[in-house]
Amino acid sequence: MRAAPKYDGSGDVRVGHAADPGLKESAAPTVVRVPAAPPRATLILTIICVSYFMVILDNSIVFTGLPQIRSDMGFSETGLSWITNAYVLVFGGLLLLGARAGDLFGHRRVFLFSLVVFALTSLLVSAAQSQWWLIGARALQGVGAAVLAPSALSLLTRSFPEGRARNRAMAAYSAVAGLGAALGLVVGGFVADLISWRAGFFLNVPVGIAMVALAVRFLPETERRSGRFDVAGALLATAGSTASVFGIVDASDIGWTAPATLIPLAAGLVMLALFVQVERRAAQPIVPLRLFASRERSGAYVTRMLYMGAMMGFFFFTAQFVQSVYHWTPLQAGLAFLPMTLVNFVFAVQVPRLLERASRPQVLTMGLALTMVGMVWLSRLDLHTPYLTGVALPMVLIGAGQGLALAPLTSSGVDGVAAADAGAASGLVNTVHQIGSALSLSILTAVAASVSTGHEAADIAARSGVALTGSAVLLALALAATLTLIVPARTRPHERSL
Repeated sequence: MRAAPKYDGSGDVRVGHAADPGLKESAAPTVVRVPAAPPRATLILTIICVSYFMVILDNSIVFTGLPQIRSDMGFSETGLSWITNAYVLVFGGLLLLGARAGDLFGHRRVFLFSLVVFALTSLLVSAAQSQWWLIGARALQGVGAAVLAPSALSLLTRSFPEGRARNRAMAAYSAVAGLGAALGLVVGGFVADLISWRAGFFLNVPVGIAMVALAVRFLPETERRSGRFDVAGALLATAGSTASVFGIVDASDIGWTAPATLIPLAAGLVMLALFVQVERRAAQPIVPLRLFASRERSGAYVTRMLYMGAMMGFFFFTAQFVQSVYHWTPLQAGLAFLPMTLVNFVFAVQVPRLLERASRPQVLTMGLALTMVGMVWLSRLDLHTPYLTGVALPMVLIGAGQGLALAPLTSSGVDGVAAADAGAASGLVNTVHQIGSALSLSILTAVAASVSTGHEAADIAARSGVALTGSAVLLALALAATLTLIVPARTRPHERSL
């Protein structure tokens, strides 16, 4: 008698023959292909993408509210950047430890924990009553984000097998990264103009609660691994990055040769060098140095750091430009980014199809080139720049470039890693994303702050032009890294996986 069919979740129904006395036990089972259950897969992808969207959105939602925050709390120009950097630095510095937590305790478990932390700390930000309260709450938000982001990416790679299913899931994930950054400006402007900048952060609370409820029911758990935390490595990475950024931010106020600039910079470099030594000797490092053995992955990390640094400068300075020079409200400033947001989405959803006709490096190179051309165009800003031809049209190119670049860039960062290193690779992708953003924004802010014309609107226009020129230089370096590291590592003309 034939055994009942068994479904293993892969899309195959296996019909065994062991119970049939007329057949040998060694007879192979019959495999019948049936379609996998798409509703559950779609729901899993939705939970992951919405949760990750909150993290990325929170990184940019603050930009259109910065003038209002500066007015409410009395921040200086350089002090204002710490509202972003406090979040980004802790986020980037602890990402590697957050990724390791997922490997040890299960990615679903730490994903749920991080969602709760992120929602609670968002409530703290929305209730801030002083500069230090706001900066401290943003840092705590970074802790939740540092655990959530790598767990989300690891759950995605575990939930969707390699091939078309993962290609589409990765494209959606990468589209969220681009859309979250751009749409955050729209949402931030909307709530800042109609309610308060605080409302943008409060939105995370109900959304976070809803995602926790859905994740408990539908997200699959991953296996737990034995091991321990590389606490020394995590602390050195975070402290080294923070010290370096601190020295750069203050340089614009006190000078590049001042002891208060040189000492933090030197301390940061020493701690980062010690971090590399600790990782070389650690039994279970948070960054296995074997991840850099792949030329493609190494190139992806360098390119991502430069690319996201350029984009952080773009969002930070363009948002202030349209409010201070055009005298637009936060809502109008947010809507000003719609050309980029819409085009970003259109191009991002086309990436899986493009990868069936062109290689991953070709799509990435095209995206980087478009972003760079748009940034060079945008960097010509001055007091008399018209919005349509001087801001909106360059944004179209920048949005198209980002839509094309992020998915292949993310995939190159996790390409070919062993299962045991999946969490570390996911954490490293997100780490270079955040650290690159913080370091580059600090440098661009320090350089731009040296420009002074004696008139506030003229100052902001001139500083924005200088900073965006710096972003264009970073994009040129990112393109060079891709052409020298990623392209040579991919010699096949038609790479079909993301």
